[in-house]
This record gives sequence, structure tokens and C-alpha cells, in this order.
Amino acid sequence: MSGPTTAINLAHKLSQFSELWTQKKIADLNDYEVKLAKLKGEFVWHTHEDTDELFLVLSGRLTIRLRETGDVVLMPGELFVVPRGVEHCPVAEEETAVLLLEPAGVLNTGDRPGPLTRPAEPPDQSRDPPSVRER
Repeated sequence: MSGPTTAINLAHKLSQFSELWTQKKIADLNDYEVKLAKLKGEFVWHTHEDTDELFLVLSGRLTIRLRETGDVVLMPGELFVVPRGVEHCPVAEEETAVLLLEPAGVLNTGDRPGPLTRPAEPPDQSRDPPSVRER
């Protein structure tokens, strides 16, 4: 995926899908993928042995359950990095939009493949609306 030549409008990208727990890749950053996802309910307990995982809440509320140390609750504008090797389980009581940053190719369920395991999907190819600067 080559880099965009204009700003990426996160609200527009989020409006392009409704599926829950499906990651949509919106950009590449060196060997990392920048992804959006909509979450609701409880995911699966899992670990990423070889990488950290960044969650940035855009809307809603996300609880990241950590098996060893307890819960981390994130509100819009807050982020948390789950360290590599830490077992965790994201939970969203209401629909929550998040931005994720992970190395390319990381599976969403880490070491626990199952029915929710999905690779990041390519972004919708529709053009973002003009940014405020372009108007």
C-alpha cells in the first residue's frame, strides 16, 4: 500500500464499515499497520508473544482486561500499549471505535486462533472527503 497524498479522515473511514472486531488497515508506517476497528462485547483472551499492541480509543469506552495486573479502562482520546507477552482481553460494553498500531501481519487473536481470527482487511478504496485545509 503506497502512502496517501492527502490526510486520512478517520470519521470517514469509520463510516465505511459496520462489522465488529474486524480490523481495517488504513495506512502503513514502516513495517507497521495503522488499523481501525469497531468493537462491542468481549473478545478472546490472547497474547502477542513477539510484539506490543497499541489501542487508541476514538469513541466509546474500552476495557482491556489484563490477566496478571487487572483492568485498564480507556475513554476517547486515551491510549494504552499492551506489552508483548501480556495476556489480555478487550471488552467494550458499548460500540467503541479504536485505532490500532501493530507490526504488519499480526493476527488479531495472537496465540489463540479461532472463529474471530481475521487478518487486517484492506481499506475501502473510496476517496476521503476533502479535508478542511482543501476546502
